[in-house]
Amino acid sequence: MLRNQATALLKYEHINTTVPKAKELRPFVERLITVAKRGLAAGEANGRVLNARRLVMEDLQDREIVTKLFDTIAPRFAERQGGYTRLMRTGFRRGDSAETAMVELIGSEFDPNAKTEAPAEDAKPKSKGVGGRLRAAAERLRGTKKGDDDSRKVTAKPTKGGGAGRKITTPRKAGGS
Repeated sequence: MLRNQATALLKYEHINTTVPKAKELRPFVERLITVAKRGLAAGEANGRVLNARRLVMEDLQDREIVTKLFDTIAPRFAERQGGYTRLMRTGFRRGDSAETAMVELIGSEFDPNAKTEAPAEDAKPKSKGVGGRLRAAAERLRGTKKGDDDSRKVTAKPTKGGGAGRKITTPRKAGGS
């Protein structure tokens, strides 16, 4: 589980988890970043980068994440002596009231309230899910689809009694009381 969380942290540069797991994750990830930094600082002349990659690959099984660690993350922290991660407590989980925290890499300040760029609506047509198809079918049945003229709209008058307009009676027995 620690390897999976470390992989996710290096991939997305922030994750949400419980506080005890976050406290266990910090030194694990910081050691990986330190190994990558030392490998890059030693240079490729004596093969230390390859050895550092192999040491990191023992803990992380994803080659893409190891490549990202050596290409982008480790050079970012080249001048920093330590403390590559930040732990911010975010409150309590709804189901079991466990205290949660967000672990993020320094320099990748994640802002959950930041608005992302919306893709152009003209570029890609919006796919309709089941709800959209049901809504479209209901509009067709009602005749209230956008762009229709008013002459095609079907309107129904409400009837008294809430039913179909007729009273339902039960037959009586003949010749009795």
